[in-house]
Amino acid sequence: MKEDIFTLHNVLFGVYPYVCLVVFGIGSWLRFDREQYGWKADSTQLLSKPWMRFASNMFHGGVLAIFGGHFVGLLTPHFVFSAIMPDITHQYLAITAGTIFGITAFIGAIILWFRRFFNPRISLTSRWADKFVLTWLLITLTLGLLTIPVSLNHAGHGDPRVVTALAEWVQSIMYLHPAPAYVEGVDFIFKLHLLFGMTVFLIFPFTRLVHIWSMPFGYIMRSYQIVRTKRLKYQTIDNRYDIGKASEETTY
Repeated sequence: MKEDIFTLHNVLFGVYPYVCLVVFGIGSWLRFDREQYGWKADSTQLLSKPWMRFASNMFHGGVLAIFGGHFVGLLTPHFVFSAIMPDITHQYLAITAGTIFGITAFIGAIILWFRRFFNPRISLTSRWADKFVLTWLLITLTLGLLTIPVSLNHAGHGDPRVVTALAEWVQSIMYLHPAPAYVEGVDFIFKLHLLFGMTVFLIFPFTRLVHIWSMPFGYIMRSYQIVRTKRLKYQTIDNRYDIGKASEETTY
């Protein structure tokens, strides 16, 4: 009798990743093609400035570092890492970087989450998708941080097999040879973190996350702009303010 390949584990870690990637790619393209006016970050800084810059920088900086770390750590072939460092060193490096940038992103996400839900002006002007995606990202970050004690326990026993298995699984998905057996024996917290992380790609096209595609890399190389402003002086007339004469132009 043949073994049933359509088990829940195989579907979740052999089929679901491709569902998420297809929706991510095609959904983003359709969103860009059909909903140009919705392709934006929808910043709330004009509604409430306190803590906004601090929280936003912490969150975005941490998330970008985490994404970069996952990208390099999981997609780099094993023989490349083996030539640079032992597997256990790789695991400790992942734990250290994940802890630093995970906590950084988590602090920013918590502040942004409280602003989104409990600041009256921001909450009233937020769509349900805005609140949902921020909550989902916060849960995903929390699950990622919860994997650290488990990874430390493995590393303390000199066992780097989990980080190696996760990398082999991700590469099997990207090379179109899915091998869900790689993650069959890993701890449940890692599997839960993987599922929440994959679902981020699934919901990506339907939320404000699409603004990631429009990161202004060209801004770094753009030409200088000359801006001319006219500062208007105000004068009091009958206990009210009125616009007076314009001051001299200033060139920046």
